[in-house]
Amino acid sequence: MTRLRYVPRPLGQADGQPFGSAEEAWMWFGACQLARAVGARLQAGQGDVARPCDPDDIYRAVQRLYRLRRIGGRHLRVLGRFAASQCPPDPRAGDGAGQAVLWAEALDYLDVDLRQRGIVA
Repeated sequence: MTRLRYVPRPLGQADGQPFGSAEEAWMWFGACQLARAVGARLQAGQGDVARPCDPDDIYRAVQRLYRLRRIGGRHLRVLGRFAASQCPPDPRAGDGAGQAVLWAEALDYLDVDLRQRGIVA
């Protein structure tokens, strides 16, 4: 008697429209997290625009950068704060210039990682 084996099907080119920038991807992740916090259940294919990833893929990319020490705890705090407010830091609006620098550094590293994965065009 033959034994059935589970063989995952190969994933081809990811379907969906890639993000224009790492900032856009991060803000989308922040919006998804805010929706989850109020009880929404996220499922693929239910948004206005199909994306080539899940929100958790972006989270894992940031966590990988942290583990590799490309970004630090200060970067994570700034990313989290401005993802929750859905607005990037603006020194003219009272956000510190240091926060804007940390934001830019973190997104630069994230951009490289997400481009390699096809999440950002």
